[in-house]
Amino acid sequence: MKPSGIGGQAVLEGIMMKNKDKYAVAVRKPNQEIEVCVKEYKGITKGNKILNLPFIRGVFNFIDSLIIGMSTLMFSAEFYEEEEAEEVKKGDKVADSLFKEKAESAVMTITVIVAALIAIGLFVVLPSIASDLIKKHFNIVSYTIISLIEGLIRITLFLLYIFLISRMKDIQRTFMYHGAEHKCINCIEHGMELNVDNVLKSSRLHKRCGTSFLFLVMAISIIFFILIPVQQPVMKIVVRILMIPVIAGVSYEVLRFAGQHEGKLVDIVSAPGMALQKLTTKEPDEKMAEVAIKAVEAVFDWRAFLAENSEETNQ
Repeated sequence: MKPSGIGGQAVLEGIMMKNKDKYAVAVRKPNQEIEVCVKEYKGITKGNKILNLPFIRGVFNFIDSLIIGMSTLMFSAEFYEEEEAEEVKKGDKVADSLFKEKAESAVMTITVIVAALIAIGLFVVLPSIASDLIKKHFNIVSYTIISLIEGLIRITLFLLYIFLISRMKDIQRTFMYHGAEHKCINCIEHGMELNVDNVLKSSRLHKRCGTSFLFLVMAISIIFFILIPVQQPVMKIVVRILMIPVIAGVSYEVLRFAGQHEGKLVDIVSAPGMALQKLTTKEPDEKMAEVAIKAVEAVFDWRAFLAENSEETNQ
């Protein structure tokens, strides 16, 4: 069936699902009830023709996903914060209501900036320095070979990072919810009624996954860095950082195309990212599937989608 257009991410004991300008986050609270919060978010590209152009829109859509992702992650975390020993005073409640939104916004901004700096240091600066050391040690002259080595170091670090965090118990539960998210989307896009049984038997791998996007960024960066040779070490790092938005824009278009088309070439391009999803997704349980379904139904009329596609198929 055609793509549904919905996407999402796993949060702490829950799932966020987004459809057009509306997104919902469903969380399994400590008392086992499912809390669902629905909000609207008009992205950076909304109503802007230039920012919606191919190869440009990907960068801003990625920023939008970071904003929504951090916001929903903080929302889900609120249910699992430790209870304070003493009751909050009335004055504190007033102050909290006045400054909570600003405080959360500040924390979210700082978190995104710090995460971006760590990512740049780990996946851009470190591979560049490491490849320069290898170049000097082995006296390698070819810029293409050095760029390939740098790219392999970058991908290796990325795979190692994914592998290490996948061993953490809390992350494993998040990856189970990630699997539930994919299973819901696959269930709908394969023409099945959205229920727990159908969700659980659907695939936990999906072509439009953020994991696939990140792998594409790593792979496509190798091509760009070979085509734009820079020998001076410091300038090379600067150019690498400046090229990130361009690489992200191209990677987004490749992922978007792969998510909307079928064929051998698409399967080949999607294969590495799909394989990597076997680490970043795990098989969910029934309760997780229930949470995922709640998130989907809050923003997407899957019954109308199935009926519409059924009519188009029969024509």
